[in-house]
Amino acid sequence: MLKVLVIGCGNIAGGFDADIKAGAMPRTHAGAYAAQGQFSIQTCVEPDADKRVVFMARWGIPKGYESVEQLSAATVDAGSSSQFDVISVCSPTQLHYEHVVQALRLSPKLIFCEKPICNDLTRAQDLVQRCNDQGVKLAVNHNRRWDPNVRQLRDQLKTGQWGQIRTVMGQYNKGVLNNGSHMIDLLQDLMGPLAVIDCGEPCFDYSTSDPSVPAVLVNEHGVHITLSCGHAGDYSLFEMQFVTQRGVIAMEDGGLTWRTRLAAPSQQFSGYHELSQSQFTAGSYFQTMANAVENIYRAVTDGDALASDGESALRAQLVCQQMLHQSTQPSAR
Repeated sequence: MLKVLVIGCGNIAGGFDADIKAGAMPRTHAGAYAAQGQFSIQTCVEPDADKRVVFMARWGIPKGYESVEQLSAATVDAGSSSQFDVISVCSPTQLHYEHVVQALRLSPKLIFCEKPICNDLTRAQDLVQRCNDQGVKLAVNHNRRWDPNVRQLRDQLKTGQWGQIRTVMGQYNKGVLNNGSHMIDLLQDLMGPLAVIDCGEPCFDYSTSDPSVPAVLVNEHGVHITLSCGHAGDYSLFEMQFVTQRGVIAMEDGGLTWRTRLAAPSQQFSGYHELSQSQFTAGSYFQTMANAVENIYRAVTDGDALASDGESALRAQLVCQQMLHQSTQPSAR
């Protein structure tokens, strides 16, 4: 049984599973740990006392603290050595650096950090280096790397099942680091390294320091990717479409739905090809958190590679930071 500490007790820590139906796939760290069965959440840290009490009661957690410093002091007073195998960092992004540094002092085997690693690339690089130096595995919750539909598409594109990729379009909102990092990481997972060609005006739909940024990018094979932005005040938006030699594949509703249209001889115009009617299939997005925690369990117990780690997260954040810089520095374009 792996012992867990959860830092931050908000929605992704456990709140999204508060009203989940029996038998549904877990959507949070705590829910996935509980469902997997080989984890025990021993302690949580949350400065909001009411939120902490509710979280402890919902997940049967015996100990809770206002801060990591308070937890550390209690650990020293008790004369305990390292008591956590896995530490989940689910606090707000601006606190990630502080909390990962504090987590490392508790000597876990693995830290499972929400994305982005932190809101500054240099600090994110520092955290990855600290984890490497201390021999602590770092998993980053770019959760679509644990989505079976994404893995299937990656394999299909790699083996040429869809022929050549002609172009890719993506739409997102709620910040280039907050949600855009998911999009960039997903695209680099599917298409390899990306370079920024140009960026449009930032859309401040999330925060003054993390706007959504429209952009044009290119991969190493010259395939162009166009990213456009909606406004987070309207609705959630995270979709992408691959236009290929043999048809069009679209991920919709954040990955809850996939749509395909195959190229076929036209029934109306001899000698032409056209796209078929859309075929819709349910996505496997809700499997991602359970798959992530299973991957984490195997990484700790058997040494398996992590599907999403500090290095892959840094590669995504580097592109996001370039987009952010270029969009807010028009003279550099």
